[in-house]
Amino acid sequence: MNEITLTIDGRSVKGTKGQTILEVALWNGIDIPYLCYHPRISKTGACRVCLVRINGTMLKASCVEPITEGMNVVTEDEDIINIRKFVLELLLSDGDHNCLYCDANGDCEFQKLVQRYNIPEAKPDRQRTIKEVDYVSSNALKRNENRCILCGRCVKACKEIQVSNIWSFAERGSYTHLVADDGKQIGDSNCLKCGQCAQMCPTGALTFQPVYGKGPNWELTKESSICIYCGVGCKIDFYTNKQGQLVKAMGNVDGPNKDHLCVKGRFGFDFVQSPKRLTKPLIKKDGEFVEASWDEALDLVAKKLSAIKTEHGPDAIGTLCSAKCTNEENYLLQKFTRGVIGTNNTDHCARL
Repeated sequence: MNEITLTIDGRSVKGTKGQTILEVALWNGIDIPYLCYHPRISKTGACRVCLVRINGTMLKASCVEPITEGMNVVTEDEDIINIRKFVLELLLSDGDHNCLYCDANGDCEFQKLVQRYNIPEAKPDRQRTIKEVDYVSSNALKRNENRCILCGRCVKACKEIQVSNIWSFAERGSYTHLVADDGKQIGDSNCLKCGQCAQMCPTGALTFQPVYGKGPNWELTKESSICIYCGVGCKIDFYTNKQGQLVKAMGNVDGPNKDHLCVKGRFGFDFVQSPKRLTKPLIKKDGEFVEASWDEALDLVAKKLSAIKTEHGPDAIGTLCSAKCTNEENYLLQKFTRGVIGTNNTDHCARL
């Protein structure tokens, strides 16, 4: 039998062989804090925030410690709380974590733990702070090394999910820091702009460029939808600000993409509020396009299509769907083409 029974905080729970304490705890709704762990990447065991007590004595990192039969786990006691506070204080003093001017304010995992354990303000150790700030080289991502806690999530996301190997660690000890390629800025590196590193970053070290200045995180409204571009059907969480502007797209963990997005799914939404976007039908009169009402435009299209179908047959007509329309709109157009016009001449711009 691969089923294992253990006790977490006095509660009997079950897991399977090979699972870690943290995985079983999260599956059973038991809260253990963590920073370097993420279910989409391999285990790291670096931050030590997830320490738990096993069988009354041993302190182990729950994100890498496998469960065993009869194991007794305590997720929080006075000693564990003090250790977590000490770790968080060290991380705070290791960089510039002023939440007031950080893009991740209100949506930062590190910030939530600092508030949860009531960590006092820590003065940054300026000798350790790298001060590598890159806000302009990329039109997709922003980077502030001073907010990095070296959790390694971005490195593993880039290597194991996107398989691009852009991010890596350089130097050792207190001089350890992240580099893109061989030390390039993001915009000069081989970054594909998938944004997975920024989505998985637990601080404000890596953030999205398009959302900058568009509103704080707590004012953004989230709605889930399906990506319009290809046929994979990636699920996306779209964020809009108070002005109704679409400012950010995040991969949804429940979709077939498991929160991963390509560059088009992540950043290809700017056309929605583009000033070049047509909002009214145009009809050519005397060689010039002029605005028309929807009734006038639709009557003209129906008249022209009917005339072509009568004179040349339905196969003389073809339609082209667009990736900048919703899936529902594209479905209706191909249904109209086949069911009303009577031809299979319908295609999608993604094939061009």
